[in-house]
Amino acid sequence: QVQFVESGGGLVHDGGSLRLSCVASGIIFDQYNMGWFRQAPGKQRELVASITRTGTTDYAEPVKGRFTISRDNAKRTVYLQMTNLTPQDTAIHYCSGRSATHYWGQGTQVTVSS
Repeated sequence: QVQFVESGGGLVHDGGSLRLSCVASGIIFDQYNMGWFRQAPGKQRELVASITRTGTTDYAEPVKGRFTISRDNAKRTVYLQMTNLTPQDTAIHYCSGRSATHYWGQGTQVTVSS
């Protein structure tokens, strides 16, 4: 059974930091390109950051310079370090893994208060 389990979300003040984690099971983790998406109320889900099997990263423009995606293949985990958070970052954040199949986690809420 494939599972992606996110953790690390919560409530922080404007300017604060959080680190999200996503542990994958049921897949050959190092064969998957991984990503973090987010969905704010009333908006479409959008890509935040991605990291390929070989470690190449890419970021959405609003988070460049503030967020860092990384992966630990031995721990089957992908991370999203988020700094200098603003209320516009408030959203449910989803972990994603794509190879021949695309899988999603259940999401973790990030709320940034002003």
